[in-house]
Amino acid sequence: MTTTLTDAPKAETPSRAKDLRAATHGAHDRLDKRIMAAAPFADRARYGRFLLVQHAFHRDIDALYDNAMLDGLLPDLPGRRRLGQIQTDLTDLGIAIPAIDTAPHFAAGAEVDLPSALGWLYVAEGSNLGAAFLLKEAVKLELNEGFGARHLAGAPEGRGLHWRTFTAALDAVTLSDAENERVIANAVAAFDRVRGLVDDLMPLPEAA
Repeated sequence: MTTTLTDAPKAETPSRAKDLRAATHGAHDRLDKRIMAAAPFADRARYGRFLLVQHAFHRDIDALYDNAMLDGLLPDLPGRRRLGQIQTDLTDLGIAIPAIDTAPHFAAGAEVDLPSALGWLYVAEGSNLGAAFLLKEAVKLELNEGFGARHLAGAPEGRGLHWRTFTAALDAVTLSDAENERVIANAVAAFDRVRGLVDDLMPLPEAA
């Protein structure tokens, strides 16, 4: 049988987002399983622990949303910020916004390393894409986009389109091979950071 050029499989378009998904799959999967093992939706108290994890992580990256360089590369960057929503969610549940002594991973006003920022923002944006399931669970605790679960709300244009516009911009950034490796390393570091926060702030039910 002769294979013509039209029969040949098409080469897949290179995608930094797809490369990141593949490279971080293990870290992401382990984190998801650890979070769910902590039963974050068993009651509002345990959900509050989940909010504290979210608060600490988004505090780490909050300065990125004010960065002019990143804003020029990524669509609606300020509108993707979620720290304020998380703080309001904590207040809704009567949980004091924690005072954290350590400096955030990205300091306000500091020069930002682009590959590092892209790795951490990839993790943040991916978590928002997957938050639809979490929001359904939060509703069972009588929480919603207007009370206690604001930070889990989808974008007005829909989660899928919101994610695709981000990944298209992420793919379009020109980086060297070495810089691409640093994007991956920083995405893994971001997942590891969240895992460390979960271990600290979300003990398993039998250890609580």
